[in-house]
Amino acid sequence: MKTGIELITDERQRQIQLEGWTPKHDDAHNDGSLAMAASCYAIPSSLREYPTLATHPELWPWDTRWWKPTPNDRIKELVKAGALIAAEIDRIQRLKTGDGQCTLDKSKNS
Repeated sequence: MKTGIELITDERQRQIQLEGWTPKHDDAHNDGSLAMAASCYAIPSSLREYPTLATHPELWPWDTRWWKPTPNDRIKELVKAGALIAAEIDRIQRLKTGDGQCTLDKSKNS
């Protein structure tokens, strides 16, 4: 049986190789959306609240077609969350300058 970190690594590789969510693609998500998406998958399905007429959590940052919950497979959802968090960590690490400071694009939040 694979460990959690092995499952997350496999999912991240799948996202890159099959979905095309490369580091270059992830770098465009400078608005915290990778972490927001991860949080949506990390919330247990029994605690998710869906606004009227919506088919995804209110915090879901992207189009509904990208929301792919697996409420009957908690591990799979946590693996997706972990892979998205890994992508966000990698994205932020790529932004670090020589002095260890992170330069995030705040223009979308202004």
